[in-house]
Amino acid sequence: MHKNQYHMGANQSPVPLYQQVKNYIESRIQEGTFRPDERIPSENELVALLGISRMTINRALRELTADGKLVRTQGVGTFVARPKAQSALVDIKSIAQEIRERGGRHSCRVFLLREETAEPDMAAAMGLDQGARVFHSILVHRDGDVAMQLAERFVNPKLAPDYLKQDFTRITPAEYLLAVAPVSEAEHVIEAVLPDDQARQLLAIGKYEPCLVLYRKIWAGNCLATSNRFVYPGSRYRIGGRFSPATVTPDPATIG
Repeated sequence: MHKNQYHMGANQSPVPLYQQVKNYIESRIQEGTFRPDERIPSENELVALLGISRMTINRALRELTADGKLVRTQGVGTFVARPKAQSALVDIKSIAQEIRERGGRHSCRVFLLREETAEPDMAAAMGLDQGARVFHSILVHRDGDVAMQLAERFVNPKLAPDYLKQDFTRITPAEYLLAVAPVSEAEHVIEAVLPDDQARQLLAIGKYEPCLVLYRKIWAGNCLATSNRFVYPGSRYRIGGRFSPATVTPDPATIG
């Protein structure tokens, strides 16, 4: 790159210099010059390249880091952050499908897959007798070598009797369950939390890494089919959705 091509120090633009630096870096990210996980030029290199003060460069880098566009590692450098994956809030589909649609490589590790006694309220919701057994699974889904989701499920054995026989390294629970127990109703609740010990260990995240937790209940007919808890590292995932007012009746209390 030629220094004079990008020199900002003497320009007369009304846009503040730190914002011009941010725009410059963001444009290089968008066009692929600066790629995810790659180191960008250092502060000193940007000073020489753009012809503005290190203080201004530092402010731009700090704001881009706060925006989630960059990751700064002391003593190593500043790197382009990986784009956050997005999960649909309303759609009920496999996380493997989501990862593949983004061009990623899905894999899964099974940490728990067993039968156990249902809690009384869950047994009642599933139409089971008190003391009945349910299926319980804990899996971690990955994109490449990065843990993206901790998935915990309690499954109604009346609706998915062969759940424990599945190889969930080859088929996801969602794919199997959607095939044997088509969804008639779903409930979603989302919380922002700090990870518990289990989530920290299985997702390989720090003690203070914010997480999104999606609680999802699925009904098939009049019976509760599954009760699910999905934990996502906040730095790696976002949850979004789009709906039509013609098909969704909003609660007036939730509209600002």
